[in-house]
Amino acid sequence: MTVPAPPAVFDDSPAARRREQRGWYWYDWANSAFPTTVLTVFLGPYLTDIAEVAAAGAPYVDVLGFDVRPSAYYSFVVGVAAILQIVLMPIAGALADHTGRKKELMGFFAILGALATVCFWFVADGRYQLGGLLFLLANLGFAAAFVIYNSFLPEIATADERDRVSARGWGFGYLGGGLLLAVHLGLFLNAETLGLDGGTAARIALSSAGLWWGGFTIIPLLRLRNRRAPGRRAETVGRAVGGSFRQLWQTIKELRRYPLTLAFLVAYLIYNDGVQTVISFSATYADKELGLDQTVRIGAILMVQFVAFGGALLLGRLASAYGAKRVVMAALVGWTAVVAVAYFLPHGSALPFFALGFAIAIVMGGTQALSRSLFSHVIPKGKEAEYYSLYEISDKGSTFLGSFTLALALQWTDSYRLGIVSLVAFFVLGFVLLAMINLPKAIRAAGNEVPEKI
Repeated sequence: MTVPAPPAVFDDSPAARRREQRGWYWYDWANSAFPTTVLTVFLGPYLTDIAEVAAAGAPYVDVLGFDVRPSAYYSFVVGVAAILQIVLMPIAGALADHTGRKKELMGFFAILGALATVCFWFVADGRYQLGGLLFLLANLGFAAAFVIYNSFLPEIATADERDRVSARGWGFGYLGGGLLLAVHLGLFLNAETLGLDGGTAARIALSSAGLWWGGFTIIPLLRLRNRRAPGRRAETVGRAVGGSFRQLWQTIKELRRYPLTLAFLVAYLIYNDGVQTVISFSATYADKELGLDQTVRIGAILMVQFVAFGGALLLGRLASAYGAKRVVMAALVGWTAVVAVAYFLPHGSALPFFALGFAIAIVMGGTQALSRSLFSHVIPKGKEAEYYSLYEISDKGSTFLGSFTLALALQWTDSYRLGIVSLVAFFVLGFVLLAMINLPKAIRAAGNEVPEKI
């Protein structure tokens, strides 16, 4: 099998770029079904229930020869998935850059993940191991496709367009994920009226999230274009994979030549740890510390999805006026205030929790979208996918550092309020490190044009 040569000439006019950008936005819309419906709401409780059914009253289920408690099974699978992502993402990024077949590879991984998600329909009657395997495939497909998707940003947007384009994509994703989640939550909460049991409703939600993801992925695949490095020859798949490994190793060694790019990755790792841990811990905090029922928590999840759409667009506009770095730093101040205020939320009162969720939604989308566009400026040309794989590895570091810090705080104090306040350190340290980075110097060192506002 050989790689066909792409067209030699591209239309890179503003109109052509806008067409690609509009197509690019649709993948955020498509893949947001996975983190919202699958990861945030349905899969964890459902897969735990399936493992408990398989245990049939026994304290453990078998997982590759190990005895695992049904309550711990989902966390075990999530941990394995995180490790596999860290291994696969750099390989996927290097393969995309080495072959130049970004669109095809993004489509392959996205459809793989979507099909695995559709197959959650068959996870029933105690088939917890099938559920775990499908989750691994779906999560790996999601991560690898997202790395390649991000790497299109510096190709389809000029330096001065990237903050706006990234913010719109992220906002569009929140909107799509929120709309589908609203439908699924309506289905789940009214399952009995519709003649469905809770498990069937959950399976419909999970599998339809895969249909949404795979179906809407067709739009960006029709709009985005490959841009191969000139003079690169077509080669067999085997040689491409071998070459991608060699290129990845060279990129890792080469990172020493870009210390400011590495510094940005470290700063992002730290403050994003805080962001991801607050997001993942908020439902537990609302339940265990504030005593809020499931209806309130579900309502807050939906509100955050839709408000984050506007928040991403708002911060994108502010970045155009004041520069993305300043806006991200202001957002980190906002995160610090949010976490501090969370300590004082009264028990049993939903309104303050909704108000805090509104504030989180405003800064959440913009922090993530503008960090993505900032990183695009400090990447050497031709290695976008490889560097975005390192960026996503920094993102996955949140699974370990933030959760570990929170766990230690809870272990030492047995206080959810002190636990949430401990996360202030991530935002303060991330703010300081980001403030110390000379971004114009980092951009020039990577061989890129410094935008008017940065």
